[in-house]
Amino acid sequence: MINKIHNEDCLKTMSRMPDNYIDVIITSPPYNLGKYHHTGNKNTNSYSDNMNEEEYQDWQLQVLNECYRVLKKDGYMFYNHKNRIKNGTQITPYSWILKSLFNIKQEIIWINRSQNFDKIRFYPWTERIYWLTKNPKTKIFNSLNKPDYFDWKEWKPVGTKGSHKRAFPVKMVEDLLSVCLNAKIVYDPFMGSGTTALACINLGKQYIGSEIEKEYVDLSRKNIE
Repeated sequence: MINKIHNEDCLKTMSRMPDNYIDVIITSPPYNLGKYHHTGNKNTNSYSDNMNEEEYQDWQLQVLNECYRVLKKDGYMFYNHKNRIKNGTQITPYSWILKSLFNIKQEIIWINRSQNFDKIRFYPWTERIYWLTKNPKTKIFNSLNKPDYFDWKEWKPVGTKGSHKRAFPVKMVEDLLSVCLNAKIVYDPFMGSGTTALACINLGKQYIGSEIEKEYVDLSRKNIE
């Protein structure tokens, strides 16, 4: 299971893991942006991302609670998501995170300057990384000497480049792992193009990944090679 990307639903992968097994979970799930969406002036339909919103939130809650089970008692989860606008109303990830078993330690802002320039609202240039733990006393060591935000120069967006339309930066994962104490085994339930695995290889850590789309599993393995 270690140092392998499993071509399957993350819930199936985690079902084979014992309790309190993973040191760090870092992931960015599909955002449920709809069948069609755009980055700048480019329409995108990179993968199926159009669930009923209630079903989507129930699914994310199920994933979070299973992540809670497999995470060690002093482990860390970093969950990258964003506020979305649907039918003129903002939907925040707190809608389901607060229903999960996790303790919310901190919300980190990523100012990625997304190319969304609709003049009907202030431009949504930020995403969130939610630091989640089992134990409220769990600590990081802030060797980066950073406040609770990172800008686009530090974590350069890569979401409109290459075959996978919404990859997050390797630097993001490396920075997050660098502040975690005793992090050895890292899991990404939505591995995508392999970013988390690449960061783990760079830092000499073990990884486990799940990715349901074979196209992206093949891409991840190619990137790793």
